Parts: sequence; C-alpha cells; structure tokens
Amino acid sequence: MKEFSKGVCYVFIQHTSASLVLNEDADPTVRKDFEYFFNKLVPENDPGYVHNYEGADDMPAHLKASIFGSSVTIPISNGRLALGTWQGIYLCEHRNHGGSRNVVVTAIGE
Repeated sequence: MKEFSKGVCYVFIQHTSASLVLNEDADPTVRKDFEYFFNKLVPENDPGYVHNYEGADDMPAHLKASIFGSSVTIPISNGRLALGTWQGIYLCEHRNHGGSRNVVVTAIGE
C-alpha cells in the first residue's frame, strides 16, 4: 500500500443499517450515551413503521444510519490521519445482531 505525506482519506460503509461517524473516542461512556440517545430518538417497535420485515430493529437501523451517514473524510497530514486529539472513527452497528460489514477506504495524496 502506498503511503502519503499529505492528502485525504475517504471511508465508506456499504450498508444501509450501519453507519460511520467521527466523535470522541477517549471515553467509552460516549459510545454508551450515543446508543442511549439514538435508541430514544428512534425507538424499536414503533407501530407506525411499515418496513419491519427483518424484525423490530429493521426500520430504526435504517433511520439511524441515515442520520449518521455512510462516510467520513479525514485529512492526511505528515503521513497520518489528522484526527483531533480525542477523535475516533465509529462504525455504528444499528442492528441488534448485525452481520459482517464491508468498509471501502480510498486515500488520495502525495
């Protein structure tokens, strides 16, 4: 794999019920609070959901993935991802029992 001193790294997830997001990654309670908040915002078993072919978490997983998004873009500086001190990339699994996930990483630079 080619190394870059500067450039851009694009990370994309090929799924509709999981997502990618940048956020604090120093304290694991942030991830717990994310899950708590988004489960309140987009609850399972809402009787208004029509798309529930794969269970109670089916439509909520799609909605959460839409809120978060399917990609993140990170600058490359001095040969490293230029993330902030506390930042990390979350792969957010929105299904209760999600399967394997595919992520495509594209780096462009010099």
